[in-house]
Amino acid sequence: MAEEAVSKSARTRERILDAAAHVLSRKGYAGTRLSDVADQAEIQAPAIYYYFPSRDDLIEEVMWTGIALMRAHVTKVLAALPPGADPLERIDAAVEAHLRYSLEISDYTTASIRNAGQVPENIAIRYAAEASLYGDTWRKLLQDADNAGLLRPDLEPRAARMLVLGALNWAAEWWNGLAAPQGDGAGDSRARRRSAQGQAAAPAG
Repeated sequence: MAEEAVSKSARTRERILDAAAHVLSRKGYAGTRLSDVADQAEIQAPAIYYYFPSRDDLIEEVMWTGIALMRAHVTKVLAALPPGADPLERIDAAVEAHLRYSLEISDYTTASIRNAGQVPENIAIRYAAEASLYGDTWRKLLQDADNAGLLRPDLEPRAARMLVLGALNWAAEWWNGLAAPQGDGAGDSRARRRSAQGQAAAPAG
């Protein structure tokens, strides 16, 4: 009975997080209300406080999860490439992985990208630390390409990284979803989150 209660509690917490990611990705930080999250999760709003002390604690968890899952996903895609893949092929694979995950798979990642500049500093600290680790993944990709002589001589790797990530993240603002999404966004990410959060804790190589 105790195990069943724990399992039910864990499922409810996940449902709240999934609902918060869905609402935050669409309404933004200022427009996200706990009543909307509760409606999406099909629970009573006061029940949210059993799992999260405040609205900001809930949003912080969504923000961190979004970037952590993205880093884990891109790292997994890169690790699956053939050993002989050249630096530009690895960059291509990372670009596709980033776009597919943020635009078609995960409400969490869409929410974190869209709200990175909106949330208060106390919420952004944990997100920023994880985003820095994800940035390291791209720093290595561009540096490897530069070392192989595959970047233009007048293109500085740091500037290239900022340009690429800026373009990728901006896609979340104009993407209209004309392509058929694979999965249902928040609900489809539950199993991924369980397996990916452990991977996301370790710095990318």
